[in-house]
Amino acid sequence: MAFMKLKTLIIGSVVAAASVAGLAFAAGGGGTGDYHMEHKDWSFNGAFGKYDRAAAQRGYQVYREVCSSCHQLKFLAFRHLGDKGAPFYLEDFPNPNDNPYVKNFAADWNVEDIDSDNGDTIERPGIPADYFPPIFPNDAAARASNGGALPPELSVIAKARTNGPDYIYNLMLAYSAHKPDDVELTPGLYYNPVMDGGKIAMAAPLSDGLVEYEAIEVEDHGKIKTIPAPEATVEQMSSDLVQFLAWSADPKMEQRKSTGLMTIIYLLILSLLLFLSYKRVWRNVKH
Repeated sequence: MAFMKLKTLIIGSVVAAASVAGLAFAAGGGGTGDYHMEHKDWSFNGAFGKYDRAAAQRGYQVYREVCSSCHQLKFLAFRHLGDKGAPFYLEDFPNPNDNPYVKNFAADWNVEDIDSDNGDTIERPGIPADYFPPIFPNDAAARASNGGALPPELSVIAKARTNGPDYIYNLMLAYSAHKPDDVELTPGLYYNPVMDGGKIAMAAPLSDGLVEYEAIEVEDHGKIKTIPAPEATVEQMSSDLVQFLAWSADPKMEQRKSTGLMTIIYLLILSLLLFLSYKRVWRNVKH
């Protein structure tokens, strides 16, 4: 009897684990056909990984000029773009509210506000303290403008999807994949093998030369470096977009890794001191 209970418990655990794995697989895009996911060696991977500032700046340009027509950055404020470790951080402006880049980006958006004199709803240029405004007034309006599909929020998409950076990158590239004969598309749907089931309501958002890149100046240890503009291919824009969305999903990653490294060094030194102290205190005691 006890054996049967144990057997049932093991089987139930295996089934539950398989179900969780299946959900995680679906969340990251199960994929169809013979498309093979490309796994890039992102600069932010690993214990010492960092964001590529120039790529993240170009990624913001791709978001602003392409993605922002449908997708919001709900959990991101304009001032976050100028925080330490952010794509547009400047040492001369430790307060991101004073950062000229941040001010210009914020002013490029219209934000709803309340007129303090009469209480009417008005629109004004954004300021660094504002959060990125919603693209649509509500979900119903968003669905109506996108064939019934609700565009996902992008500020945490790189963490919300399994293997988020690779998922986003491949999603942008996979529109050109060959559609298997057994996949039927209804009007308003497009084939993308990275999506679970191979169907997506978003048309291919990127095409070669869609944005015009310019040379970028980035601050490196107090010095300004000029990064020449790369060719705006689909692969390049997808990679840049991933850098920006990876940062928006985890803006404190570099500080966290730095703190973790210092903590490990501290603990190693402390362990060595404790060991040496132990050897000295008990040096004349047999044990």
